[in-house]
Amino acid sequence: MTDTMAPAQAAPAVPATPPPPIEETAPPAPIPVDNPKLPDPGVTTERRRPIIAPWLRSRRDLTATIERAAGHAWYATAYHGLRTPGYIVQLGMMAPRGTARLVASTNRWVWDREAAPLRDFAVRQEDVTEYMTLARLRAGRVRLRGFVTVIAAVFGLGFALWLYVMAPAFLYVFAAGGVLTLGYFGQQPDAPVIGPAVMRTELQKLTGTIVLRALDSIGNAKITAAVKKGGDMNGMRFTSEITRDGPGYRADLDLPYGVVPEDVMEERQALASGLRRKLGCVWPSGDPTEHEGRLILWVGDKPMNETTKPPWPLLKEGEVDLFKPVVFGNDQRMRDITVCLMFVSVVIGSVPRMGKTFLLRLLLLIASLDPRAWILGFDFKGTGDLGPLEPVCHRYRSGEEDDDLLYVLQAMREVKEELRRRAKVLRSLPKARCPESKVTPALASDKSLGLHPIVIGFDECQVPFEHEKYGAELESICTDIAKRGPALGIVGIFATQRPDAKSLPPGISANAILRFCLKVMSHTANDMVLGTGAYKAGIRATMFSRSDRGICWMSGEGDDPVIAASAFVDGPAAELVVARARQLREAYGNITGHALGEGPSESRGMDVLGDIAKVFRADEEQLWCERIAARLAEHWPDVYGEWTTASVAPALKPWGITTADVWAATEDGKGTTKRGIKRADVHAAIARRDADRLAA
Repeated sequence: MTDTMAPAQAAPAVPATPPPPIEETAPPAPIPVDNPKLPDPGVTTERRRPIIAPWLRSRRDLTATIERAAGHAWYATAYHGLRTPGYIVQLGMMAPRGTARLVASTNRWVWDREAAPLRDFAVRQEDVTEYMTLARLRAGRVRLRGFVTVIAAVFGLGFALWLYVMAPAFLYVFAAGGVLTLGYFGQQPDAPVIGPAVMRTELQKLTGTIVLRALDSIGNAKITAAVKKGGDMNGMRFTSEITRDGPGYRADLDLPYGVVPEDVMEERQALASGLRRKLGCVWPSGDPTEHEGRLILWVGDKPMNETTKPPWPLLKEGEVDLFKPVVFGNDQRMRDITVCLMFVSVVIGSVPRMGKTFLLRLLLLIASLDPRAWILGFDFKGTGDLGPLEPVCHRYRSGEEDDDLLYVLQAMREVKEELRRRAKVLRSLPKARCPESKVTPALASDKSLGLHPIVIGFDECQVPFEHEKYGAELESICTDIAKRGPALGIVGIFATQRPDAKSLPPGISANAILRFCLKVMSHTANDMVLGTGAYKAGIRATMFSRSDRGICWMSGEGDDPVIAASAFVDGPAAELVVARARQLREAYGNITGHALGEGPSESRGMDVLGDIAKVFRADEEQLWCERIAARLAEHWPDVYGEWTTASVAPALKPWGITTADVWAATEDGKGTTKRGIKRADVHAAIARRDADRLAA
């Protein structure tokens, strides 16, 4: 018990063994991002300066330079020639003053008056040596200059006496010349007798400092920071020296990182203020051949609307192949802008009086110079602006009356039938001859196939689309042309002064590839013509002024929209072009339709209300839209063959009929509810229509 009850003795303390030290792992060495062994791309861009100046290599530029110089010389000659008698009288009156100035100057020169201050200074300093040196120098000068003056006077007097004896007429000429010379030296420096014929207002030469000042003024934070830091720190730098480019200056520069040319284009007005130029002189743009941060700033000497345009190359000579690009205008730098009308649908939009009709007529003139093409011109303004094209038009109409619209409808029904025929012809051709299932130049030139180009121009296209009776059918045909026509060689050109969804149906605007937007008043109209998002991207036709007639944004020809000014061809000039086009067509054998006095054939058309009323059976009071479309296509496939369920409601909307959920029996004898209309609504609409026609 004692042992068990004895307290346990404490074990001797053993010193604790410290844990082994933790080895600190050194952080891995950073891997350099810039590999010194990384090879260069091996791509070097070189820009060689032209050996011969560009204006000497271009016949047009050389001619323009010579004409400008010759015109200036002729004007100055005529200006001063007309005023020569006045110059003679004024210079003669100033001859005494010139004589006095000559005598005073000669006296000052002979007596060495210009060195008098030096001699006076030597006297005041009592510098005998310097004074004696200057005195001896003066004595030598006075002797030499006095001798020269005496000799000149003696020989001059002798020459005058000799002329008086031998040729007195020459003496009078020399005397008159001397008097006029004395009068010239007697002029007041600030009021010369012979002034400049042309008063020049010198434009400020574009320099890098001015460009940076202007870019700083647009309010972009990144550009402002780059300008203050010297540019290169933020990637902003000039990539080449500022040069002359046509009638203006060109500056190429990289913008700061993250800034794109559109940011500058959006502030074009502020940029023009910074450059101290008119808005029409300043045209910033991107460089499609470089990266997205490259800016090309072109600054013209004059606004685009004040610069003399080069003449249209096809005005007096030339023939067109619609499958190839054709010059139709010029850009800000007066370079040619081309357009290819094949395989596209075209939309032209602007406010009134900005050159929309002139542009439409110009495109039709281009088409008329291809002798294979049929031209259909419809002027719904009724002013006859397309009248010069009548001699070459297959179909032509000017006006907005019901009979005019009926003529156009019948003509467009012909085009629709032609569209179907062409589709069948292309489908029947072997792939070796028609590999892409579209009209080619070779197929268009084969008269046996009848696949020649057809170009249709609608001026004020909102008029037919909004017509109560014919609008729905015309819109349906034109939408079909915009969608399928380009591949089949049929080109539709739609011009309107009110670009909205009602005037320019979405089916047309969404399928138009080539777009021309002259001045518009809102971003909505801008995007309706140029496409959604154009305004936000800086492509803004709202920036044009009222004086910018014929200037437009052109989209669809090339990767990026460009600003173009269409060639100006007035009515008389258009008639001359059409006369030449008529001769080409007569030689080719393509005078048809209206040009021969023939009109469109009458064919069964679309009477929406009447036809829908006929497809109702006697026991049906309401009908689904899908059944209406199917029955219309079954009864009149040539008119309604392409109608779907979605075609019914828009066709009935102009007549005040709206679709609703209606019940009808299904094929299995049961019934269900779908979108449709009631028979009573159709008959009520027919009654209203007939009453309106009787009242009219």
